Amino acid sequence: MSLKALHVPTLTLSLAAAAAMALAGCTTTNATDKGSPMAAKAALILQADSTLTRLFEAAPTSREMIARAPGVLICPAVVGGSLGVGVEGGRCILRERGADAGYYRVSSLSLGFQAGAQSRAMVYVFNAREALHEFRESNGWTAGANASVSVASAGANLGGDTNTASQAVVGYVLTNAGLEAGVSMSGAKFTKIEM
Repeated sequence: MSLKALHVPTLTLSLAAAAAMALAGCTTTNATDKGSPMAAKAALILQADSTLTRLFEAAPTSREMIARAPGVLICPAVVGGSLGVGVEGGRCILRERGADAGYYRVSSLSLGFQAGAQSRAMVYVFNAREALHEFRESNGWTAGANASVSVASAGANLGGDTNTASQAVVGYVLTNAGLEAGVSMSGAKFTKIEM
């Protein structure tokens, strides 16, 4: 069957399935994560702590913002790839005033033409109690649809950038190279999970 004969929804679903299968072998977990749910939970907590340490080094003013914020959602390893359709997914931990308050799965789809896989960390800082409450009470919160996410730029001095710092939700994206600029965090969907 030629590509012309395929309907766009069928082609999109086929490409999404192929991308998901290609990503099935990609993981940022290690052998110890394959055991009990307690081991997976402990690994996620350690990864979240490591992500915050890296964030504080890359953007020192983020430490003060997070200390003041009612909540922060940390997604230490969002694995994504693209084979016509981009697919991303990972697990996240919500912290309120430093205490673990819930666990979430993040997923997103996007159209794209790059092949390959990558992993990045995402951090969403809830500066407004209303935004945090809406996130916690939703049955599937989507960044950009349920709330705008102001992405902090690399090297941003948020102490001086009152526009970014005053937003209800501020996001950071970290790669192995450091803080990533010029990215969109919209479209990521979060669903609460038990761990």
